[in-house]
Amino acid sequence: MDLEFTGELWFWKGPAPWHFITVPEQECGELGAASSAVTYGWGMIPVTARVGATAWRTSLFPKDGRYLVPVRAGVRQAEGIEVGDAVTVHLSVDV
Repeated sequence: MDLEFTGELWFWKGPAPWHFITVPEQECGELGAASSAVTYGWGMIPVTARVGATAWRTSLFPKDGRYLVPVRAGVRQAEGIEVGDAVTVHLSVDV
């Protein structure tokens, strides 16, 4: 399954601070339908994500009925993205 969407990069200041992009509702529905076949626990879904020319392996975090894409510092630096930027994300899920 391959998905593409645009979302805003945001920062979570929790005990383990991290940057995320929230997957839109429509794509979350598609991911939710496939999650039982691919999740490895806590509803996490392993994916290959790509922003611009930078790809990385990660897992989507389920949160409040949606999924979050964690975006590493190396990806943000390589693609020149900052909090508040609209970012196009490509996700590949092996189903």
